[in-house]
Amino acid sequence: MRHLSIDIETYSSTDISFGVYKYTESPDFAILLFAYSYDFGPVEVVDLAQGGVIPDSVIRDLLNPDVIKHAYNAQFEITCLNRAGLLTSVDQWQCTMIHGAYLGYPMGLALLGKALGLPQDKKKDASGKALIKYFCTPCKPTKRNGGRTRNLPRHDMDKWNAFVEYNRQDVVTEMECYHRLASFPVPDDTWKDWYLDIQINSRGVRIDHELVEGALYIDEENREMLMNEAYQITGLNNPNSRNQLLDWLNNNTNVSLEKLTKDTVADALTDADDIATKVLMIRKKLAKSSVSKYTMMDGAMGADLRLRGTLQFYGANRTGRWAGRLIQVQNLPRNYIENLDTARHLVKTKNRQGLELLYGDVSDTLSQLIRTSIIAEEDNTLCVADFSAIEARVIAWLSGEHWRQRVFAEGGDIYCASASSMFGVPVVKHGENGHLRQKGKVAELALGYQGGVNALKAMGALDMGLHEEELPEIVNLWRNASPRIRDLWYAVENAAVYTVTTGNPIGLDHGIMFRLEIDPIYGYRYMTIELPSGRKLFYPNPSIKQNAFGKDAVHFKTKVNAAWVTESTYGGKLVENITQAVARDCLALTLRRLEDVGYQIIMHIHDEAVLEINKYNAESTLDDVNAIFSIAIPWAEGLLLSSAGFTNDYYMKD
Repeated sequence: MRHLSIDIETYSSTDISFGVYKYTESPDFAILLFAYSYDFGPVEVVDLAQGGVIPDSVIRDLLNPDVIKHAYNAQFEITCLNRAGLLTSVDQWQCTMIHGAYLGYPMGLALLGKALGLPQDKKKDASGKALIKYFCTPCKPTKRNGGRTRNLPRHDMDKWNAFVEYNRQDVVTEMECYHRLASFPVPDDTWKDWYLDIQINSRGVRIDHELVEGALYIDEENREMLMNEAYQITGLNNPNSRNQLLDWLNNNTNVSLEKLTKDTVADALTDADDIATKVLMIRKKLAKSSVSKYTMMDGAMGADLRLRGTLQFYGANRTGRWAGRLIQVQNLPRNYIENLDTARHLVKTKNRQGLELLYGDVSDTLSQLIRTSIIAEEDNTLCVADFSAIEARVIAWLSGEHWRQRVFAEGGDIYCASASSMFGVPVVKHGENGHLRQKGKVAELALGYQGGVNALKAMGALDMGLHEEELPEIVNLWRNASPRIRDLWYAVENAAVYTVTTGNPIGLDHGIMFRLEIDPIYGYRYMTIELPSGRKLFYPNPSIKQNAFGKDAVHFKTKVNAAWVTESTYGGKLVENITQAVARDCLALTLRRLEDVGYQIIMHIHDEAVLEINKYNAESTLDDVNAIFSIAIPWAEGLLLSSAGFTNDYYMKD
């Protein structure tokens, strides 16, 4: 097989923050530079902006299945090339960004190069950001630049020549990164998952433009009303100014605040006087940022009203789970209000007063309606299906906690069963000892990965009516009721420490295998955890050091914010990684199964898939989809899966 490494530079008057699909839809979108290399040799740059022509052999190889195409963030290259008429097939590509993420490295070519310790001549050119701004985005017209709105090569040939070399260097860096990752290739099934991800992203979700337009209109009107109300109370020039409002509150009310944050405002509201309460509530409503998702929808959806590029493959590179992009579909606000149809109608007709009269807080109502902005095309409907309690099922299967597996086999309520095991009495939802179910629920959500009292608090235990003094007992009761899960934490921790200390592999149940693996060429070290599916989790540069509690623990390199730092881990955290990774592999296989029989997935969220289907046979389709979700996983014998789902013309939380 031959290899063709590619990097392109492009122009569009549409901001790339709206995603590559909207970016390439702009009428002035163009490829400026096309850099390529065959078989990791010298890099050639075709200056398309100045009349250069890509060789016919390269154009043919873009569709040649015997030539593997490489790029960093290859989805960008694939989308741009296809948009420009340089057709290429997704399944002939490999992405160095995804390869790096698979091995536990950060996304971003410069960050990856730094993490891999590339020599200076192989690193990404740091001058690129300014050059991209100059040549790839519109410029502000001024007298000095003759009123132009775009910089062309002739406007600064020195910068242009530097830009050509920047383009060339990106291919050099990408190829060097590829060589340093190549000893640990991405599994074929993971590449297949990536190919499907590109198809799903390209398909996109249909947006209810009328609802989005109404939400933005109502939000603007609501913000103006709130600002006027705040001005009437405070007399401030800008009541939304953090500093002005903070000074006014401290000098004119009974509250004393050092800063205005979500937490400090919530704390102050507990004993604020009437005026402070009113002003703080206005501040809280003004600070609500959910409307930004409507703004993104409005800017990023295409001419056909579909929004594309909502998913980031391997966005959570510790587990391989997907992350959200653009509107962050993995983190949409839940909907709790009744009669969503009425609320949607009021927003679409721009009736703020009616919305406030029926639902109260306008900002919160708009937030809850964000999900419903995703709709089906005419004559279609949405089919939403998800795995029921999959993380609880996976951890019960991994640990061999038999009573939990029986609950799932018999279709029981895991929260009631957990409370029953903890307190030794029958617990029935809305029935006998039903008040204990809430304690079982918060324990289930917070304690499965070795969490303690602080985990219960973070999960909202105190807000649910539990008392702080009873939290330690809840932790002890849950752990005593789930001894096999507790044992799994320590078995996994001991296996990790043993492997990193001795260099020897060690296996656990269900084919989970810990190894210390070393790159034979560059010496990179990884602790790997092989999953039941055969996929591996990678922990770069592992070592044994004392953690904050004075205990020997595995440390490894990871990205925190924009830094490449050393972090420690422990049994519960590793169990969380493994559990979520297994759940991810179950979803990935199910997505492929759905597509293989002809269903079209438009997005997926955690353990849920959203399909667009023909509305006239929706009921039978839902049954079929739920059946596919429940098919046994070949590498997970004994893992009991089930699915729940619904159909609706717009997306919602059922």
